[in-house]
Formats: sequence, structure tokens, C-alpha cells
Amino acid sequence: MPSRLKTARLTLRPWSDSDAEGHSALFAERGDGPLPVERSREIIAAQLAAAASTGIALLPVDRRDTGAFIGYCGLLVGRASLDEPEIAYELFRSAHGHGYATEAASAVLAAASTTGRGRVWATVRTWNAPSFRVLEKLGFERDHVSADHRGELVWLTRALPRARRSA
Repeated sequence: MPSRLKTARLTLRPWSDSDAEGHSALFAERGDGPLPVERSREIIAAQLAAAASTGIALLPVDRRDTGAFIGYCGLLVGRASLDEPEIAYELFRSAHGHGYATEAASAVLAAASTTGRGRVWATVRTWNAPSFRVLEKLGFERDHVSADHRGELVWLTRALPRARRSA
């Protein structure tokens, strides 16, 4: 999967050490308390290593008009598998409601379809109505519900079109 994707309004690119402060601020918006910037650097390093070994990644999302980091979107093994990865996205609250998550995730799904994968998963907490709306727009369908120590988790799936191979 490409490590750089462009849409009309967004650029998805590889992580860099300079993203640590933005990553830390995004984590803090979750309400779990501040994440030290050094811990964000460790998470970014782990994500870069995972991308190098799996060929899939979570990518920072920047607005093309301002260059501002607004979150991330991409694929990961997560609760799924390398053959059928999980899509994930998280944006700053100030970026909600502008269609950025749908736009970024559409680009990721298009890139995923070129890898020969047949399906992508998503997992969403039952309270996260905005993520359900994004996934519905992208053609995901509910598959099943599971539970863990944080509560119910809805699993959704979407088939990917098979990329045509040249003869």
C-alpha cells in the first residue's frame, strides 16, 4: 500500500518525529489525560516499524490548504488480520463535520483494494455515532458485536473490489 495518498483536500503521509506534539494533543482530546510527547514519539516509532514489516500503516492526515495536522487514518492489524486489516481514523474535534474522515478513509480503501485484499474490518464503540455515519457512507455493514473490558464493540466489514491486473 502506498505510504503517501492525496485527495482533493488532504494529504496522508508517513509519520515523522515532528508529529509527536500533534499526536500527543490528539490523544489528550480523548479525555484520557495528557500523553507525554516522548510517549508519542515511541508510539510513532512503533507505527513506523509496523508499517515496514506489514506494508500497511496509520498515516497522519494534513489539510492540503494549510498543511495542518488534523489526525490520522489508515490500516492496521488491530483486532483483525494482515490479510483482512482494520481501518482506523481519528481527527481533532475541530476537524469533525467537514467530511475529512470520509475523504481520508475513501483514499485508504482505494489504496487497500490495489493490494489484492478482499475485505477490510472496522471496530467501533456503540456510543460513537459519528464513526458509524462515516462507515455507512463508505459501504461498511455490521457483522457482529463483541464485548471487552471497555464495553460493547461493533464489528463492521466491507468487501473491496479486486484490482485489475494487467496481462
